[in-house]
Amino acid sequence: MADKLMIVMVNTDPSNAAELGAPFFQATVAAAMDYEVEVILTAGAGELAKRGVAEKLYVKEGSAKSVYDFIKDAHEAGVHFKVCTPTLDLWGNDLIPEIEETVGGAYVIQQAMDERVVTFTY
Repeated sequence: MADKLMIVMVNTDPSNAAELGAPFFQATVAAAMDYEVEVILTAGAGELAKRGVAEKLYVKEGSAKSVYDFIKDAHEAGVHFKVCTPTLDLWGNDLIPEIEETVGGAYVIQQAMDERVVTFTY
């Protein structure tokens, strides 16, 4: 049985903030259920790792809770946040403090192929 959840956010478009709630919420719930959880931000979704971006986005219009609040909640629940190396070329190195590590494509593939890891992509 798998004991780790890897959420890869690659196709989620930060300009459509309504798409951003589910992955962070599911990560938080899985961490609360005592699973090891990591969120990998890459490609366009990697912009969320850039300081100042997620703070300005709201999943629902009129909400007091920003996308960054969802990220902080997940991190506080034990979710590990990582960013893919090529993402830094797109969005720079000024990252939110919740980013714990920079990883490459080989890491993502290795984790996805591990039978103990379930992978969700958004």
